[in-house]
Amino acid sequence: MSTTAAAQGVPRGCTNFKLRQVSRRVSQRYDQELAKAGIKTTQYSLLTHLVKLGPIRPGDLAQAMTMDASTLTRNVKPLVAAGWVELGAGADGRSRLVGLTAAGHGKWIESRRHWRVAQASLNQLLGAERVQALHVLIDDSLSLLATLPFSEDVDD
Repeated sequence: MSTTAAAQGVPRGCTNFKLRQVSRRVSQRYDQELAKAGIKTTQYSLLTHLVKLGPIRPGDLAQAMTMDASTLTRNVKPLVAAGWVELGAGADGRSRLVGLTAAGHGKWIESRRHWRVAQASLNQLLGAERVQALHVLIDDSLSLLATLPFSEDVDD
């Protein structure tokens, strides 16, 4: 980095690339541990949201998870096929609800033990203070980024 850029605190490099690098490495650790329960990180996240929020309309779940509806649909299909998630009738004939089955709740409990191992190992490797600072930075950044239109809301 040039002396001028360093003095001015100008970021160098692609923020997106750097975030993806960190995300991939962290995901690898969680995926490695959650595989012992026969589940992927994305599946664990979905089950966790359903434990907290479900049964819930798919659109509301997608919004809570900050993903578009088509991504949610793709991620729900294997969970339905595994018998962990069910799609049921909503308040009226046109709406649906996504919820956990008893088997899904059991899978979440089993997976949560492995998630905790992955979480503890990252806390130990990175240090609890650094992880806490990272969480604050991420939360603050997400709040600022929430002002941007979501990809489904952008007109082409």
